[in-house]
Amino acid sequence: MTVVLLTTGAFFSCSSDDDAATDDTVVNGRAELYASNNSNGNITKYDVKEEDDVTTKTFLTLSLDSEGIFYDPQEDAVTQASRSLLQLNTYADISLAENGVNINASVSGSADLESPRDLAVNGNFYVVADNADADGNPLTADGRFFVYSKSSSGFTLRNVITVDFNVWGITFVGNDLYAVVDNTADLAVFTNFLNTTSTTTLQASKRITIEGISRTHGIAYDRGTMILTDIGVATGAGADTDGGFHVITNFNSKFNAVADGGVLAVAGNQIRVAGSNTFLGNPVAAAFDAETNTVYIAERANSGGRVLAFTNFESGGNLTPSMNYTLSGASSVYFYRE
Repeated sequence: MTVVLLTTGAFFSCSSDDDAATDDTVVNGRAELYASNNSNGNITKYDVKEEDDVTTKTFLTLSLDSEGIFYDPQEDAVTQASRSLLQLNTYADISLAENGVNINASVSGSADLESPRDLAVNGNFYVVADNADADGNPLTADGRFFVYSKSSSGFTLRNVITVDFNVWGITFVGNDLYAVVDNTADLAVFTNFLNTTSTTTLQASKRITIEGISRTHGIAYDRGTMILTDIGVATGAGADTDGGFHVITNFNSKFNAVADGGVLAVAGNQIRVAGSNTFLGNPVAAAFDAETNTVYIAERANSGGRVLAFTNFESGGNLTPSMNYTLSGASSVYFYRE
């Protein structure tokens, strides 16, 4: 199946970050967004370094359905979690690949996964959030994190951690793993997550509710700012238009100020972007570039899938995306800048 790309808006960028690079640095350096999808499992690369001239490439993989994606600049390799092959696959020399070519995995993991949803990386450790029913009882909420170590020979499953909530998006902030609590507006953290090396059940170090969110899925973090998406209702009437995302600046201090089980209020803490102009229905994943204050979204429901970007979001509200590409089954995004 061919990915259909349709540009419906130009890409713009701005920066209010004190560490922002000069215009020449932004243009001459790399700024790339990698996307996975549920429709055919291919990898789509968006070159966004030129603000008014976004270019795309699609690389064909053996996976038929992928979710979770990561780019490693040291190896020039993209890793995906395959929902059809139930394993991690890494594709090397991705910068040399031409548009439309078939790419083969340079290293792979064993087929341990059941329902992979997101991928977070810390050093040589690759953590997959898997939302398959862990205990076989649909009435109890649970999920698992599969922890792999990566070497030149492939991925080795180190341990599996079961948690007492449904999982979806995950991201590392230092050595702490933040995880959205699916079917809720909650966010959980596991401090020093990788220190747990055995296969076990683990309680979150802390869990709070993010006011204003109906059901969270996507998560991204960069330079003190956290992005959380809100998919609203997953299916049915309005499912393709009721989504949004929240921007939480100075996230660490705000999160730490809320007690375990407490609520992070919208007022004074969060910016919400939502409305008919946003094309947000089921935003299932996010990425954030703090250098240009750009939020990237994998939108799953609207028109069957889109990859969106938002700048100038400081006032929140019903914003029009600065980049808008259709991507059937869009499921995950990862941003890289050098």
